[in-house]
Amino acid sequence: MAAMLQPQIIHLKEGNNTSQGKAKVVSNINACTAVADTVRTTLGPRGMDKLIHDDKGNTTISNDGATIMKLLDIVHPAAKILVDIAKSQDSDVGDGTTTVVLLAGEFLKEAKPFIEDGVHPQNLIRSYRAAGNLAISKVKELSVSIEGKSLEEKKSLLAKCAATTLSSKLIGGEKEFFAEMVVDAVLAIVNDDRLNLLGIKKVILISSRGTMRDSFLVNGVAFKKTFSYVGFEQKPKKFLNPKILLLNIELELKSEKENAEIRLSDPLQYQSIVDAEWNIIYDKLDKCVKSGAKIVLSRLAIGDLATQYFADRDIFCNGTSR
Repeated sequence: MAAMLQPQIIHLKEGNNTSQGKAKVVSNINACTAVADTVRTTLGPRGMDKLIHDDKGNTTISNDGATIMKLLDIVHPAAKILVDIAKSQDSDVGDGTTTVVLLAGEFLKEAKPFIEDGVHPQNLIRSYRAAGNLAISKVKELSVSIEGKSLEEKKSLLAKCAATTLSSKLIGGEKEFFAEMVVDAVLAIVNDDRLNLLGIKKVILISSRGTMRDSFLVNGVAFKKTFSYVGFEQKPKKFLNPKILLLNIELELKSEKENAEIRLSDPLQYQSIVDAEWNIIYDKLDKCVKSGAKIVLSRLAIGDLATQYFADRDIFCNGTSR
């Protein structure tokens, strides 16, 4: 019986404690509000940027809530929930990451006095859920439907929404210009919910006079291409209604794999092997030309030989980088 009454011995790491009940809840609230205060000054169009320097020596300057929350080395388990909130908001909506963190922090801050007065957390959660339902019903009451409106009215409302989200970004000074571009891009895939069909290509201008207003929307497919073959200045850069050939093969001469081995009984046979390699690549190129395509795109590499071969026949080609 005496052995059963012996006290338990708990080994804790340095800095840990064994607080329970009300004291632990208050401690969790304090940790979450401290994290919320970190990103509080980044909210809004006049929000300040944060400079974060990690242990690897990388420096990041941003006022995006999700970016800051990811870079913060948060150890407290309750405060980590705010990081998950920001990540979920960023992946589901793409905006409002700082707002959800601040709202969560304020809800906890307002609940702290009630916890200290002995109110059970379940009662507070029930009240917050009731308040959330009231807020949702009020938002629906104030909402403006775009159903039945003309295309111009829809674009105007969507542009206002887009401009609001761009107010706190680096391009906030040109938010009207980019808001219209974003709306046009979204409406181009209005019948498809796959947002990965939209992409951004960053092109560095050789001239330093480039501005943000040099950006433009391509209603199609855009990719980078460096013209490096002989005589590219005289070759056509524009095709109207061309036939496009899509490939999933390499159009270049490649060395054999490391384990490849060819045994020859006669040294004269070596030249026949070299000729066979060239015949194979030229046979592929001839078939591409005979198809009548004026644009050749491949998921794999297109070498210099194929590029020059197509260029001499006024055919544009592009493949992945080798």
